[in-house]
Amino acid sequence: MRIDAYEDPGRPERRGGWWYLAWLVRRQWPRCLAGAVFASVWMVLLAATPYLMARAVDHGLEPGDLGALAGWTGAMVAVGGVNAWLGVLRHRTMTKVRMDANFRTVKVVVGHATRLGAALRSQVGTGEVVTIGVGDVQTISASLTAVGPGVGAVVAYAVVGGLMVSVSVRLALVVLLGVPLLALVIGPLMGRLQGRETEYRERQSVLTARIGDLAGGLRVLNGLGGKGLVADAFRGDSGRLREQGYRVGAVTSWIQALGVGLPMLFLALVTWLGARLAAQGQISVGELVSVYGYVVALGWPVAFLIEMGHQLSRGVVAARRVVAFLRLEPPRDEGTREAPAEPAVLHDPASGVRVLPGRLTALATSRPSDATDILDRLGRYTPSDATWGDVPLTEIPLPQIRSRILVATPEADLFAGSLHEVVGAQETNLRGAGNCATSHNEPADAKQPPGADELAPLTQALTAAAAEDIVRALPDGLETPIEAQARNLSGGQRQRIRLARALLTDPEILLAAEPTSALDTHTEATVADRLKRARKGRTTVLAATSPLLLDRADVVHHLVDGKVAATGTHRELLDTEPGYRALVARDAQDAEPAAEGDPAR
Repeated sequence: MRIDAYEDPGRPERRGGWWYLAWLVRRQWPRCLAGAVFASVWMVLLAATPYLMARAVDHGLEPGDLGALAGWTGAMVAVGGVNAWLGVLRHRTMTKVRMDANFRTVKVVVGHATRLGAALRSQVGTGEVVTIGVGDVQTISASLTAVGPGVGAVVAYAVVGGLMVSVSVRLALVVLLGVPLLALVIGPLMGRLQGRETEYRERQSVLTARIGDLAGGLRVLNGLGGKGLVADAFRGDSGRLREQGYRVGAVTSWIQALGVGLPMLFLALVTWLGARLAAQGQISVGELVSVYGYVVALGWPVAFLIEMGHQLSRGVVAARRVVAFLRLEPPRDEGTREAPAEPAVLHDPASGVRVLPGRLTALATSRPSDATDILDRLGRYTPSDATWGDVPLTEIPLPQIRSRILVATPEADLFAGSLHEVVGAQETNLRGAGNCATSHNEPADAKQPPGADELAPLTQALTAAAAEDIVRALPDGLETPIEAQARNLSGGQRQRIRLARALLTDPEILLAAEPTSALDTHTEATVADRLKRARKGRTTVLAATSPLLLDRADVVHHLVDGKVAATGTHRELLDTEPGYRALVARDAQDAEPAAEGDPAR
């Protein structure tokens, strides 16, 4: 089945887990209805086989009528062939139902994550999102088995009960009362399973987030000697998760054991009663054969009913987690005033930083987090009293700010794809999903090789970031596959790729944090010169302490404790500010080892 990745998935239900599952069914109700019909007819025909067999015995075999025997036998063969065909249709239809639910949930979750944007990480952990995408989506799609085999099991059970009435009312009552009794026994276990499953999923999301943190910071932990401490904590968390998994498994095992054992006892009772009735002469031999056949045929509906209850219990837990995620809301955008029509001053009252339009401004501080906080306020990623011209940023609609002000961070995500796609995606948003670069590309079958017109700005951006040597070094140039987070590139190469991507967007205002921290001195000097030329006449703010970048800046703000202590050119501050001079000298000393042979290149 072809899935359109750009089709609108619809507006999901957010009232609860059951509501969400019902919404998935409504979004594809014709297919779900077809699956229910195919499954119902398939199971009913399974029960029809014993009926036909009883007629073959009573009307053909017992009286010795070969014609009747052949006719009923042929009917069984025909029913078997039709049922095989219906089984194929049932399985194929239910596969489409599950795939639709899977992809629809994925699109809903990804779309909402994009809508949350930079607020995502402050509201939910990475592990929670990963757990939803890896586990909960599959569980939800599997639970939709209830609309096919589940409905079919109910219909087949009722039909078999009706057929049993023609044999014996007593047997029919036993059959019809059997499933309610099974529900009374297994029902409490289903409720306990939901509670255990919920706690297990929560622990799993926490551990998944920790795994991601460890993978990203393992080298740092090794350098600080903290690997053993973190490993012990992780070992303890994983042990607790394992114990919770055992609890979930214990409940599941009881459900499965009772689901297999109780139906067998119940069906054995039906068989025993049928045999007694046949021995007493109350039913014929053919009817006794049909009872045995009905007992066998009931195995499928009973198994599907129990499986349906199990899958629905797990599906509701997963759906509740998805609904909880969909209930998260980004900060309200109440901006109603227009942004300045012409380039204007950005001002952050909390720090005293003033960014003049068309200038290259640098923020120098011994605490990089102070500069990052300022960039976040100027880019309106955190609430503040910052202004643009004479208009508070909070009063400007967020889309206007995002279209003109770009905050580029050194942790911006790099998605997998060719180098051309990673740098030159049609739409780039370095902070749209929590320091995450997202791209909206055409379907694979619609992609065309980039033309010269498309490559010109891309080449210029790569050159401005001193990244042309990266293209030359890769085996297929711009078409070389890049792994997620560009793991097949060095740290310095990744940094230049991120800078090139930011320059390619050519924003009116570019706010960049430490854009050259991983580069050697020679490459950093090249980037500093080219960046100044590429952004000539455009407003650019760099958070950096590198003397090479600071020397190219038009204005440098020296920050102490997050506030402007002095302002001037790099050389003016060197002559007049001892604290600034010490800061720059320390940075220059830290950069000397990299100059000897930077592995980042």
